[in-house]
Amino acid sequence: MADTANTAPNAAQSALSGRVVLASNNAGKLREFAALLGAAGIELVTQGELGVPEAEEPHVTFVENALAKARHAAKLTGLPAIADDSGLCVRALGGAPGVYSARYAQRAGGEKSDTANNALLVANLQQHADRRAYYYCVLALVRHADDPEPLIAEGRWHGEVIDTPRGDNGFGYDPHFYIAGLEATAAELDPALKNASSHRAIALRALLARLEELA
Repeated sequence: MADTANTAPNAAQSALSGRVVLASNNAGKLREFAALLGAAGIELVTQGELGVPEAEEPHVTFVENALAKARHAAKLTGLPAIADDSGLCVRALGGAPGVYSARYAQRAGGEKSDTANNALLVANLQQHADRRAYYYCVLALVRHADDPEPLIAEGRWHGEVIDTPRGDNGFGYDPHFYIAGLEATAAELDPALKNASSHRAIALRALLARLEELA
């Protein structure tokens, strides 16, 4: 196991030479990806740095949205691109907010903000005893805009939704997402621990393993 961990960054580098565009302008995601991809030896540049506008997310599945964003960034930059589509899926709400996590309150007539999204989530759960939920992440990596074999990886991070927010290290629904095994919300975790445990970390480890196979 130790040997694999030591060789994975070099393998990832050889499979992805040069810079890779991150198809996101979300500051929280940028921090997580910079830590995770930087540790793998991959040079990351954000789409905002290259003047790329955010892509539309018209699809009803995470994987289709992730692919659309990755292809959009690759097409406008000529570089390999990685994108994620992620969200919080709550069992009692039939999987909502799900693919609409970032626009949850906006779709209900409210504003597009973390505060509004969290308030609506807590309100919608008041009649439900079952608070089980998971964060879900799909990563899509394309080596060019028309890549016929994009690399896809996914990760799930299980927890439950709590009414009262705790912690200020995270973003999105993190202050309300409680992980029993860690006895903390995602927003209370040290960034290094979150980067080792989160749905994005799980998905990224799977993606790096795929890159290692291709090296």
